[in-house]
Amino acid sequence: MERIASFSVDHDAIVPGIYVSRVDGDVTTYDLRTRKPNAGDYMDNCTMHSVEHLFATYIRNSALSEDILYFGPMGCQTGFYLLVNHADNGLVLAAVLETLEKILTHTEAVPGASRKECGNYQNLSLEAAKAECESYLEALRQAENTFAYPV
Repeated sequence: MERIASFSVDHDAIVPGIYVSRVDGDVTTYDLRTRKPNAGDYMDNCTMHSVEHLFATYIRNSALSEDILYFGPMGCQTGFYLLVNHADNGLVLAAVLETLEKILTHTEAVPGASRKECGNYQNLSLEAAKAECESYLEALRQAENTFAYPV
């Protein structure tokens, strides 16, 4: 069986940042790593779920809305995947930064926080999402090697 690309990256070398995970034709998969893997500091389900609702809502309403294919959490609880059609790294980074800023200023209920809209609607926290996004935004502002995995 062929080894998948994401298992070929040295996760002990990854730090919070944004990386190109893979490119499949016109689709680029971005690794939005909010936490250092294998460091024992993992997102709880409420945090992941809340960031997912807010980030997906804002990124799908950004300048890239037509090209956003997917946003969702990693099973390892250390980040998210963002799939973009016809991606331009600079535009994606700008949209990610803008999305994080919008989450930090969001004052209403988490989007999709009703029984009809979500299968686990009671497991959402605006405060948890803001804390995760604030930490991630700071990491992106300090990142030196944007888009390339550490070697």
